[in-house]
Amino acid sequence: MHEHVITQVERGDPRHYNFPDYDEEEEKKQQQQQPKGEEVAPEPAQKKKRKYPRFIRKLINLFTCFSPKQADGDDEEIEGVTPEDAPRDKPLLGALQKNRTDRKTLVLDLDETLVHSSFKPVSNADFIVPVEIDGTVHSVYVLKRPHVDAFMEEMGKHYEVVVFTASLAKYANPVLDLLDIHRVVDARLFREACVSVQGSLVKDLSRLGRPLKDTIILDNSPLSYMLQPENAVPISSWFDQPDDRELLDLIPVLTTMATVPDVTEVLGSNTKKSGRFGNYY
Repeated sequence: MHEHVITQVERGDPRHYNFPDYDEEEEKKQQQQQPKGEEVAPEPAQKKKRKYPRFIRKLINLFTCFSPKQADGDDEEIEGVTPEDAPRDKPLLGALQKNRTDRKTLVLDLDETLVHSSFKPVSNADFIVPVEIDGTVHSVYVLKRPHVDAFMEEMGKHYEVVVFTASLAKYANPVLDLLDIHRVVDARLFREACVSVQGSLVKDLSRLGRPLKDTIILDNSPLSYMLQPENAVPISSWFDQPDDRELLDLIPVLTTMATVPDVTEVLGSNTKKSGRFGNYY
């Protein structure tokens, strides 16, 4: 039952795969070798290369996982997600606070992006959160990603900060109470705010009630932002690596992104090979 409370990737899970780096020179060579007039069938979707700018490729290895589908092909029922829980005609977020009206919205994932949690005892846990499951209280051991405090503090100066997790509120709420030491999180969204797409939990940014041109999501799972990849800043899954610097390295990147007119024009270049990232980083 533990897996129904926390939605996270597992280290070494065979369902995960790395997105290969995009090599523009290699693609040009392949195009030159292709006979004129001959069309090449596209690769299957699961093998298609994602194209990322230089700074992203240097920072990350991307992981994702696919939830199993039922044998009859119907979407798998996911605990905590029903159409009644998340009506599509009502925005997930309320109106911007008066002192935030000129800010963009930064959506932060929780597990493996800001923290890593485990039901197994961890001697160096930053905090231990009690979670009740089926009438029994379990201890969740939480590790904070290196530099998360500095990252959160700085993002709070530039963005409306929203934590959007596919985990349940009874776990995520107490974690955020302890994690958000600078009190910069303006809103919290949990599993019931996700949508189910072919048995997988997806964070549909169009339902937030914010202009997509002013919305960024930072998430270790590309599946989470599959509906709006042009709004995503990828980050690798973190488990316990003490020398990790990704949050620290992203501070200047996201600080600059807070000033651009349309984030999708910049982040969308991941797949357009436009090179626009070079203008900002």
